[in-house]
Amino acid sequence: MKLTKNTHACVRLEKDGRTLVIDPGMFTEEDAALGADVLLVTHEHPDHFDEARLRAALDGNPAAEVWTLRSVAEQLSAAFPGRVHTVGHGDTFSAAGFDVQVHGELHAVIHPDIPRITNVGFLVDGAVFHPGDALTVPDRPVETLFLPVMAPWNKISEVIEYVREVKPVRAYDIHDALLTDLARPIYDRQIGALGGTDHRRLAPGDSAEL
Repeated sequence: MKLTKNTHACVRLEKDGRTLVIDPGMFTEEDAALGADVLLVTHEHPDHFDEARLRAALDGNPAAEVWTLRSVAEQLSAAFPGRVHTVGHGDTFSAAGFDVQVHGELHAVIHPDIPRITNVGFLVDGAVFHPGDALTVPDRPVETLFLPVMAPWNKISEVIEYVREVKPVRAYDIHDALLTDLARPIYDRQIGALGGTDHRRLAPGDSAEL
């Protein structure tokens, strides 16, 4: 499986000529979702879900479909009948050769005064996990974890403990658009030294084989 990192929380997975894209949001490249066969969205926040990007991808590929939670699905389903699917924790499905399991229910706490919204994570082919905006621990081993390293709702000690709890073979940074270049070496050093896994970072547009 080929991984391509897009800006912020968006990743692109390719295998056997098919493409799956997760969380093309407002910080992501305009064309991040184009050409996708499968589109997954973890929650409704605009840095993960940009309606225009999803609509462009669905218009560009009439066979493309979306799997997401209800709050996002309701914004797309009328325009694309039969192509937008609502999922929640515990659901499983297969699409374009990818097997996907859904884990998690709630967005991480930003502040106690802010109501929590729904958030789901996606485990692809039983190996690659994108948690969205939560520190959800799947109930099965994870080979590759997409690690939200910097957000208004987390701190580095929580990120490190999350890596330790999931125990992936490797972790790639996501949710990093707000992380400055000055801070990156600090995050790399601390997560790498304390996380207990192979910690990696890709620049937007770079790829790796999983």
